[in-house]
Amino acid sequence: MRKNIVAGNWKMNNTLQEGLNLAKDLEAALKGKKVNCEVIIGTPFIHLASIASSIDTKLIGISAQNCADKASGAYTGEVSAAMVASTGAKYVILGHSERRTYYGETNTILKEKVALALANGLTPIFCIGEVLEERNSGKHFDVVETQIREGLFNLPAEDFRKIVLAYEPVWAIGTGVTATSGQAQEMHAFIRKTLAANYGESVADDTSILYGGSANAGNAKELFSNPDVDGGLIGGASLSVDKFMPIVEAF
Repeated sequence: MRKNIVAGNWKMNNTLQEGLNLAKDLEAALKGKKVNCEVIIGTPFIHLASIASSIDTKLIGISAQNCADKASGAYTGEVSAAMVASTGAKYVILGHSERRTYYGETNTILKEKVALALANGLTPIFCIGEVLEERNSGKHFDVVETQIREGLFNLPAEDFRKIVLAYEPVWAIGTGVTATSGQAQEMHAFIRKTLAANYGESVADDTSILYGGSANAGNAKELFSNPDVDGGLIGGASLSVDKFMPIVEAF
């Protein structure tokens, strides 16, 4: 059975102390509450070890926002999947649109990152999605299918079952524009159909597909009510417990 997941992506925000305080405040807000989803926070690299050792990681999963496409070696400034796993983190966000756009990450590079993440026991949260020009020209389904096929379809079914997908309509990230509930469901259903065509209905049905485009307290309940939307990858709203908790509670 697939999981409902609400994952926060802090991006390049919060000093170490600010991040620790935010994680502890979120932990306090969750304690004693019965929530119907798994809660994950994606922190900057420097936060991972400190936060993982300071909070209950059974209550809040810890994720890196990236990892290297090399196992080790002379790659100054890079952080390997093994290093991420050594901190106590269990997840890694890969292929975020900002990584693809600003840092030139290709599907080929991401395929290597996924393999290394899995080899080190990490669960990849693999991001896919189209820009506005691609949607307006009717290429959005083709773009998303290509990202999935080239980045993930080399995996055997038993490894693919370890993947969480996050659909990001790139035109709705940080813009205040949100895909309608119908648009989100349409793409999520297409993604699940694409998975079924390659891996079969069972794998497709078991894969969590998150929505990652400006979800907030006001629209989360409607978005999550769709049959193929299994939660959210939340950006700005994850930087505030008061804004993040209503999204968690939308399930």
